[in-house]
Amino acid sequence: MSRSQRGPHGFLFTLAIGLLACWAAMSQEKPSSTVVRQIAPPPLSQHLRELASRPGAWLVIARNMIPVVGIYCFGWSAALSVFNYWFDGFTALVAIVAALVPRALRETRPKSTGVMSVVANIVRGIVTWIFLICIVGLPYWIVLIPLHDLLLGSELRRQIAQSPALWFTFGSLAASHFWKAFQSGYDEMPDNELKQKVRWDIYLLVLRAIAMFMMAAHGLYFILVPLMALLLSYFEIWPERVLGAVFGDPSKLYEYDPENPSSSRRRH
Repeated sequence: MSRSQRGPHGFLFTLAIGLLACWAAMSQEKPSSTVVRQIAPPPLSQHLRELASRPGAWLVIARNMIPVVGIYCFGWSAALSVFNYWFDGFTALVAIVAALVPRALRETRPKSTGVMSVVANIVRGIVTWIFLICIVGLPYWIVLIPLHDLLLGSELRRQIAQSPALWFTFGSLAASHFWKAFQSGYDEMPDNELKQKVRWDIYLLVLRAIAMFMMAAHGLYFILVPLMALLLSYFEIWPERVLGAVFGDPSKLYEYDPENPSSSRRRH
């Protein structure tokens, strides 16, 4: 299907449909012809050998373990640490979608260049952005269900409301995600490169939220922060293995077309 046939914001809507299709595939118990072949991660011994040869990986682990040390050694708030994990992933997702909207507006804008046309195009972009945040960000909304008391409790609200430093910290975190997303070059990438880059980034963020939900749903509140620290370290050190274990060949994410399930990749 051509870009013009896809309609307004075709790639963005296709991305949302693709995510929903992937979640559906992940929930299936039996493999089918439309489900990609996952790539199993290597054994633990290989991971340890690679860690021994990559000093930078230990720095990643040490950085992600800072909240763990803070909670268990210095009395930091567990609710605040968990909220930071949630907010960090969610704002990164929001920023990526926001960075994609200008390209969609440019490629689908009407021929008319009047003031009303420009205003209508901007409104259309904002509505599209909000809609996609509701769809693509669904795992982050769902994770609030098991973590409701922790993330939406009065203690956390009080801590954030009474601390300008926290407002500045979370504001800076969100701003950094938006800066990074708008500097990623989505506007100038060829279509396949754009699909590969966006799906790589968004799938990792979605898997992060799903893992957070699974840990919370199984009552692992008391070790949620240490588990998230290890999980984020793995995602950062071996992102290709995370994606391969769920979506198949991570170098060919761009090939999957949710509008044509028979085109799904299979690894032989």
